[in-house]
Amino acid sequence: MDVNLQFWRTEGKSFFQRFLHWTDILDPTVLLKSNEEIEKSRLLLQTSAQTLQEPLRDKKVNEAWKLSLSSVNSGTGEIIPIVFRPPAFLPLVTPLFFATLLSHKGAKKAFICQFLFHAHVAGFTIANGNATAKAEETALPQKQLLVCTGAVSYAAFIGAVPHFFMSQHRLSAPLQVFFRKFLPIPLLASLSAFTVMIVRGTEYENGIEVRDKNGKVIGVSQKAGRKAVQDTALSRAALFGTAVIIPDSLLFFIQRTNFLLRNPHILNPLRLLMTLSTLGALLPVSLSVFPQLGEIKRDDLEKEILSSTEETELFYNRGV
Repeated sequence: MDVNLQFWRTEGKSFFQRFLHWTDILDPTVLLKSNEEIEKSRLLLQTSAQTLQEPLRDKKVNEAWKLSLSSVNSGTGEIIPIVFRPPAFLPLVTPLFFATLLSHKGAKKAFICQFLFHAHVAGFTIANGNATAKAEETALPQKQLLVCTGAVSYAAFIGAVPHFFMSQHRLSAPLQVFFRKFLPIPLLASLSAFTVMIVRGTEYENGIEVRDKNGKVIGVSQKAGRKAVQDTALSRAALFGTAVIIPDSLLFFIQRTNFLLRNPHILNPLRLLMTLSTLGALLPVSLSVFPQLGEIKRDDLEKEILSSTEETELFYNRGV
């Protein structure tokens, strides 16, 4: 079992524990560390048995955990490309996310903004997913690229539909409010979940590894893969859906104040600041809702796995 998963088995039992760790892991300053420093941190964690039992008592070891958890895929042990590491998610995705919420004069600009946003989220999802040996053997890189491109293009097209209707048709005031204010919330949330389900589709098609409490691989389960992907998709939908609702709700009450009525040009920068603050607050919550080392009942697994163990609960890497 990868040392990152060993960490989450010990330190990720409760939501509060996971939340505190993610607020630390998401520190963007760790992006300045080199690959050599990451590899040294991993070596320190792998060679010291004490760090696995008491991971947070030593400052140097604590920093090594922070660097490993923020930079290395828990399933493969490979270093994640810097733009797709969890600490880079907020600074990179916020402007793309905000651009999808702006009113565009034409559907083309809306499609481009939607495409860039969903493409980055898809890349992040793949880089932080659960890559199993069975999936790697059967899935061709070209096929995965084609599937991901199709999923991102479809999500971008559907996301641009409201802008198309507003630019091509003369809509009544209530319909304009519906397309501009209400429809983007469920649409963005559902498309975010859809993208996760598609780009990580190999996990529930081919299955992911399940382990016993000692870290021994018991088998490969499609049911565990489906649960891992569904939990991640649900958390992603909740993140982006809520990140639209909160700023828009606050702006609804304050945009009629005398100050904003006299200075309407401040509205978009204020909305950007609110969006950044909301995403920053919700991101560690979203990553903490479900355990990184997921649990699944033995009775919920395939028959071939049932015959391989007598343990009542097994574990799997959920991914991010």
